[in-house]
Amino acid sequence: MELRTVDQADIAGKRVLVRNDFNVPLEEGKVTDDLRVRAAIPTLRWLLDNGAKVICCSHLGRPKGKPDPRYSLEPVRPVLAERLGTEVSFVDDVAGDQARQAAEALGDGQVLLLQNLRYEPGEEKNDPELADRLAALAEVYVDDAFGAAHRAHASVVGVAERLDAYAGFLLAGEVKELSRLLEDPERPFVAVLGGSKVSDKLAVLDNLLGRVDSLVVGGGMCFTFLAAQGHEIGDSLFEPEQVEAVRQLLETAKGQGKPVLLPTDVVMAREVSEDAEARTVPAGGIEAGWKGLDIGPASAMAFAGAVADARTVFWNGPMGVFELEPFAAGTKTVAEAVAAADGYTVVGGGDSAAALAELGLADRVDHLSTGGGASLELLEGKTLPGVAAIPTA
Repeated sequence: MELRTVDQADIAGKRVLVRNDFNVPLEEGKVTDDLRVRAAIPTLRWLLDNGAKVICCSHLGRPKGKPDPRYSLEPVRPVLAERLGTEVSFVDDVAGDQARQAAEALGDGQVLLLQNLRYEPGEEKNDPELADRLAALAEVYVDDAFGAAHRAHASVVGVAERLDAYAGFLLAGEVKELSRLLEDPERPFVAVLGGSKVSDKLAVLDNLLGRVDSLVVGGGMCFTFLAAQGHEIGDSLFEPEQVEAVRQLLETAKGQGKPVLLPTDVVMAREVSEDAEARTVPAGGIEAGWKGLDIGPASAMAFAGAVADARTVFWNGPMGVFELEPFAAGTKTVAEAVAAADGYTVVGGGDSAAALAELGLADRVDHLSTGGGASLELLEGKTLPGVAAIPTA
């Protein structure tokens, strides 16, 4: 799908409302990872260089429709200003009189950042009245928030219906790169999926099964697969209501001749803590009172081998509780394998992106998605509301 992109817009001297994804992690009022801010820069820089008056808007966290200082976007302002190399003004208002006055006062090549969109109760409801107020701030709309493209919210869909709408370079690039996985991937194509719950990934697994040459499953979700095969999983994360669906998936894969690689060994502990006693055991040998918290070294090497042999790789979800040292090795091995792969590599946002960043490998993959949930829904084959709202080229 070729979306109409911002470089086709007439924006000189016009106010442009840009829907960004500045949903960044904060600690003590400081941005701890500015990946999403950096990803927004090419579109914003193009707008400024071409004489637009830029109004940035974004959500951050879940303030539940009312002001909450913990989720203020103000800490993003200095980071955005530094990355853009220009002054950014901030207004503690979303779409009221203060926002309107600040927008109208902008000169060519100036930038305004609005307060958290989710301070407005109408944002998540796609409220027409809020969409009207947001649209009234500008003359052109640019959606560059792939991380929110799966949400039919006022700033994503409502404004796009009211203004001349374009995709930013980030949004268009995400759709193009992820669509490559669905349309004509170079083979062999391997999908590596982890994370905690199989219920979060089952639709993606179903859709990818017919497209990939093999599936690799780790993380907390693998224990539902192991349980479906009759293995003892102790107190590991387990979704009993998903067992039948997992069995059907495994049967379908077998019928199609598609290997599903599961852990053969796991790292287990009694508790999830930095100083927990950790043991490596066969995948079917987790005792009662113990829980699997990472794939074991043999599994990690097998997973890395599958990645090394692939020409297309999609990875989403860590292999264990990678934030804690005793359970980080599996994710580290897979991350290093993806970074070293010769083929086309796509990593689907969230914890996988965080793991790559922590290991200094983020620039070693072909495409690092900024949208975990959005990337998964696109790979499920769903139409994303934020994408559907933008005209095609």
